[in-house]
Amino acid sequence: MNRDDGTQMETAGQRLMLGFDGIDLNDDLRHIIRDLRAGGLILFKRNIETPDQVKALCESCRAYAKACGLPPLFIAVDQEGGTVARLREPFTLFKGNPYIETLEDARHFAAVTARELKSIGVNMNFAPVLDVAGDNEDSIMRDRAFKGNPERVAVLGTEVIRTFQENGILAVAKHFPGIGRTIKDSHFFLPELDIELPALEISDLIPFMAAKDEGVSGIMLSHILYPGLDEKWPASLSPSIAGNLLRDRIGYEGIVMTDDLDMKAIQKDIETCIRQILTSGIDMALICHKGPNIDKAYDEISRLLREEEALSALGKKSVERILRAKRKYIGY
Repeated sequence: MNRDDGTQMETAGQRLMLGFDGIDLNDDLRHIIRDLRAGGLILFKRNIETPDQVKALCESCRAYAKACGLPPLFIAVDQEGGTVARLREPFTLFKGNPYIETLEDARHFAAVTARELKSIGVNMNFAPVLDVAGDNEDSIMRDRAFKGNPERVAVLGTEVIRTFQENGILAVAKHFPGIGRTIKDSHFFLPELDIELPALEISDLIPFMAAKDEGVSGIMLSHILYPGLDEKWPASLSPSIAGNLLRDRIGYEGIVMTDDLDMKAIQKDIETCIRQILTSGIDMALICHKGPNIDKAYDEISRLLREEEALSALGKKSVERILRAKRKYIGY
C-alpha cells in the first residue's frame, strides 16, 4: 500500500460513525477501528451494562485506536433525557426537554449529563433536539422537544449546547431542518413535509441558526423529504438541504452528519446513499447496526474519493472539520 492509499483509507474511515454489538473490545470492534479506521462509535443500550463496564469499553476502544495510529475516536450516545436516554440508573435520569422550563433547568441537565458522560469516556452527545413541536399534539417529537415557540426552543437549546461544550462534550443539534411538524416515525417510514423555505426560516430554522451562532459542534440531518426544498432526496441525502441551505445560506462550518442510515425511511442501497452524502458535503454517515452496510459504505467512500476529484476535494474539507473538532474537544 502506498502513502496515498493509506491517506485515502483514513480519509474514508473518518467519515463513518458506527454502531456495534457487544460490551467489550471484540473482533468486530477491532475490525471497525483497525481496518475501517472509523472516525467515531455510537453506543446503544446493547453496549451498556454498568458504569464501570462502559468506561472500560470506551477506554479500550480509545487505546486501541491510538495503538493503530489513528486520530482519537468520537464516542457518542443519545442522552437527551426522557424517552431517549441510553444510560439508565445509576446515571441521573431526567424527564426530558418538555420538562426543561428555565435556563437553570437547561444548565443543570447539561452539566450533570456532561459530567456523567465524561466519567465513562463518552465525548459526544446526540443532543439537544431542536425540533419545534409547538402546540402540535400529533407531532412525532412532542415527547422530545422543548415546549414553546421557535425562539424559546432556541434559547433553551443553546443553553444546553453551551453547557455541554463548556464541559468538554461535543453537542449535536438535531434534526435539521426540523421535524416537529411531522407525525410519522422515520424509523419506519419516509415522512414528507411539504413546506417552503420562507415558512421554515420564520419557524423551524430559528433554533438551528441560533445553534450555529453558539458554535454547536455538529448538526444531524433528518430522514424527511421536503419537496419544497428537494423533490427527490430526503434531507440526510440532499445537496440542496445539506449544501445549499445549511452550509451556504446559513453558513454552518461544523460537522454535518446523517441520522442512522439503517432506518427504514432510507430506502436506497448504501452505495447510492454514500454517493449522495459525499456529493452533499455531509461529513459523517451514521450506520448504527452491525451488518454488510458498514463495509460496503467504507469501500464506496474509498472508491469515490479515489476516482472522483471533486468528491475528493470535498472529502478533504470534511476531514479537516472532523479533525478540527477532535483537536478542540479531545486533544488530538
